[in-house]
Amino acid sequence: MPRERHDQVKRALDVGLSGLALVVSAPVQVVVAVLVLLAHGRPVLFRQARPGLHGEVFELVKFRTMRHPDDTHVIDADRLTRVGRFLRSTSLDELPTLVNVLRGDMSLVGPRPLLVDYLERYSPAQARRHEVRPGVTGLAQVSGRNALSWEDRFALDVEYVERRSLGLDLSIIGRTATAVLRRQGISGEGEATMSPFLGSASSPSHGQDRVVGR
Repeated sequence: MPRERHDQVKRALDVGLSGLALVVSAPVQVVVAVLVLLAHGRPVLFRQARPGLHGEVFELVKFRTMRHPDDTHVIDADRLTRVGRFLRSTSLDELPTLVNVLRGDMSLVGPRPLLVDYLERYSPAQARRHEVRPGVTGLAQVSGRNALSWEDRFALDVEYVERRSLGLDLSIIGRTATAVLRRQGISGEGEATMSPFLGSASSPSHGQDRVVGR
């Protein structure tokens, strides 16, 4: 299938499947929202600017998994609650992200949307991950998730860009279900999620002083 035709068909499937999933998951999302409200207070939803297709910024929406920072809860590992760990390990925190898929900010499958701060830290090869819409799940997520190094993760993102097809998307969705059930690669070693990406040796900003965003 030609690449342009594939992207059109994929977008149609994203709209249909995300709309259906939002309806089916609505009762679950209500329960999760109550749990988040009791554990973390308001707001229930986490919103953050993330770069999407061609680096254009959109607002990502997820369920909150952390407390607000205070004097005793500053770093991510301290702010992450038992409810938050459960939501992350089961990927239930991602359910509101289906709204981003329906809007066209994201796709069901593609490279995960990362921080806006990272845009200037990518090498030209790594920046190719923005040639497609970011995904709720992707090749890197089913190949190790946050247990991967940044270099390996970006290599898999670019591999997806080059190999993308409906067959590969279906394979990734199937492998995602298995990874979620096994709760694999939820966090990097010693991290609540994964250490910040500070740039690679081949990135334009490597070796410069940077402010790390989380």
